[in-house]
Amino acid sequence: MSKLKIALLQISPCSTLDENLEKGIRACREAKSLGADIALFPEMWSNGYRIYDRPVEAWKAEAIPADSSFVRAFGALAAELDMAVGITLLEKYGSHPRNTLVLYDRFGEQQFVYAKVHTCDFDVERNLTPGDDFYVASLDTACGQVKVGAMICYDREFPESARILMLKGAELILVPNACPMEINRLSQLRGRAYENMLAVATCNYPSPVPDCNGGSSVFDGVVYLPELEGSRDTCILQAGEEEGIYIACLDLEQLRRYREREVHGNAYRRPEKYSLLTCPTIEKPFIRENRRDVKAD
Repeated sequence: MSKLKIALLQISPCSTLDENLEKGIRACREAKSLGADIALFPEMWSNGYRIYDRPVEAWKAEAIPADSSFVRAFGALAAELDMAVGITLLEKYGSHPRNTLVLYDRFGEQQFVYAKVHTCDFDVERNLTPGDDFYVASLDTACGQVKVGAMICYDREFPESARILMLKGAELILVPNACPMEINRLSQLRGRAYENMLAVATCNYPSPVPDCNGGSSVFDGVVYLPELEGSRDTCILQAGEEEGIYIACLDLEQLRRYREREVHGNAYRRPEKYSLLTCPTIEKPFIRENRRDVKAD
């Protein structure tokens, strides 16, 4: 089995939906020319995550359906290029849009529509509708079947996001992003890969996109190898700040062998001891008043 090639499309958005469509298509074609099996966009590519410093109603009006011509164009492109595509958008969804990723396989078939569960309710994202579940698809690639899940930006801050995806079988988590990538956020991504024995691929916007600095990354989750005396660096790709298409080669056979022998992930968990995580009655620290479910607690 050859290595799975993941293209992180660390590209700057344009000012209109049509321009983003054209630029996104060009980026996917370039990714395919570099041998990519999967191409991933940064967060909310349809409007370039331009939801700050603008009237809420102005950017809400830019929301598009998950089955819009913009999104379906990337499904058709996936089939044409024989390459999976993770396209992101501000999704039209009732009166409050969603922050969404649509994953197409290399045949142009939609595998799932994932909406960001952990919306940033402490800021402008409080005007979005959060998703209600995490999804994993068995993606047919040139390397065979790969179990792929997704989380978006702030989802990274919650160990439960990646943990649920691992429990659903994910080997690779795709993470569209739109924020500064620095040592602590990168450490979170590294940790999610390490503790779940899976790969985490994050695509960010480059500089000088506001509040972004590139740093797209892939952590393969393989910490120990029999031939090495100590641990290894799980980072197999770390982009700089510049715009570009960055390719990571994920060794799936190595990851699967590692999961068979190592002790992390689900190997020795004791979920019967974790009831506190979902207990509705116990007093919880740090709850913020603007959290959308605070009344339910």
